[in-house]
Amino acid sequence: MSDFDVNAIREEIAPSGTLVCALNHGNVVLVRRGETDENPTGVSVDLARELAQTLSLPIRFRHYDKAGDVSASAGTGAWDICFLAIDPKRAERITYSSPYVQIEGAFVVARARQAKMAADVDLMRLRIGAVKGSAYELFLSRNGGAGDLVRFDSFPEATSALAAGELDGLAGVRQAMQKVANEMSDFEIIPEPFMAIQQAVGLSSERRLASDFVSSFIDRKKADGFVRRSLDASGHADVVIPD
Repeated sequence: MSDFDVNAIREEIAPSGTLVCALNHGNVVLVRRGETDENPTGVSVDLARELAQTLSLPIRFRHYDKAGDVSASAGTGAWDICFLAIDPKRAERITYSSPYVQIEGAFVVARARQAKMAADVDLMRLRIGAVKGSAYELFLSRNGGAGDLVRFDSFPEATSALAAGELDGLAGVRQAMQKVANEMSDFEIIPEPFMAIQQAVGLSSERRLASDFVSSFIDRKKADGFVRRSLDASGHADVVIPD
């Protein structure tokens, strides 16, 4: 950290004098809503607060229901930092830190379909729902593998369509898909992931100096055990921290 001009970093990363952090509530592994907008919890929140403290900046949170809304507002001044999955499409407007966690994308499918492997979803041409603009939807749109991919504006809309029999399954973060399987006995999660998703801190692409600083900060927080402790405290001891 001593290699950086902290005053210059502070001015670039938070021009308003307050570090504005965008939180994506579409990922339950990383963030949970609190009693008020200023009291969310999760590893993303812990890292944001720690970064603000490191830079001696006050912090304010902006809340988004899905990742696509966060990435769409990149470069508008709506936020200074965000926490999103690394994706090449998003990287056109967002520069990323080192990844701080790696999570899995998984399918939950109707038991009656008897799909046992991720490849079965495509081979059987199953109708799979995903939230538009999410890392999972972007990946499957780019690479295929989801049979007939049906895009929804929100996760509640996707789960409603699943419950109504309009879909054969859903694609999303494993923990959220497991919750669906737990609540809907006619569905099961496919153990094999269809993708690994690295999550990072994002900044608008023109803030290169600040991005280098944040990447160094993330590396330090992984090395000193901060990220591991935060994940464990939020009930996600199973989540992998990438090297």
